[in-house]
Amino acid sequence: MNHSSKFLMLKDINILKTLSEAQINELAKRCTMEKVHKKNKIYCSGQTIDYVYLVNKGSIKLGMVAECDKILIKDIVYDHELFGENIFAKNVVRKDFSEAISDTIIFKIPAALFKELVETNSEFANAVMTVIIERIRNLEQRMQNFVFMKAKARIVDFIRKTGNRKGIKIGVDEILINHGMSHKDIAYLTDTSRQTVARVLGELKKDNLIHFSPRKPSKILIRHGFQLAL
Repeated sequence: MNHSSKFLMLKDINILKTLSEAQINELAKRCTMEKVHKKNKIYCSGQTIDYVYLVNKGSIKLGMVAECDKILIKDIVYDHELFGENIFAKNVVRKDFSEAISDTIIFKIPAALFKELVETNSEFANAVMTVIIERIRNLEQRMQNFVFMKAKARIVDFIRKTGNRKGIKIGVDEILINHGMSHKDIAYLTDTSRQTVARVLGELKKDNLIHFSPRKPSKILIRHGFQLAL
C-alpha cells in the first residue's frame, strides 16, 4: 500500500487523532500493514517486544497461558483498537499472546517509534494510558463477576457488552453482533465451560431473547427484551 493511502487510514483512527499531521506522516512512513489469517498468531509469549499494533479491520483475542496450562482470554480487540501497547515495563519479552479471530488487517508500529510518540505528545500518552487502565478495569470487573455472578449472568453480560461495543442495529430494537468466537473462546472469556456456554445460548434462543443459525453461531441477533434476560 502506498504512503498516502496509509496516511489517510491512520488519520481516521480515533486514538491517533491527538497526533499532528507530521507525526501521522512519520507513522505512515515507518509502520507496515499486514494481513493475518484467522487463528494465526501475531505474537507469542516469550517473543521480544518489537512492535505495537493497531487493528485496521477484523478482530484479535489477547490471552495468556497460566502455569497450569489453562488459557485466559484477557480481551477482544476490534476495528481501530490498539493492542500490544504495554511496552513500558522492564520486561523485554511478551508474557501474553495475540491471535486473529477472523481474517484481520493490522498496522505494525515499531516500538521505538511508539515510545517516541508517547514521550513527545502528552495527549497521545493520555489516550494510550486510558487504554491500559480500561483493560485493567475490565480484568478487575471479571474477577468481581466470577465471585458474585452466576455463569449464565456472565454469558449474558458478554453478549450485552459485545452488542454495546460493536453491534449493528437491525430495525427498531434488535442488534446483530458477529463476535467470531467459538464456544470455547467465550468460555475462556466468561470463566465458564464450553458446555455451559452452549446450554445458556440454547436457553436464550429457546426463550426468543436471541437468535443464531447453527451454521453461523458466532452471528447473534439480540432481540427486544434481551435486557430483561436476568
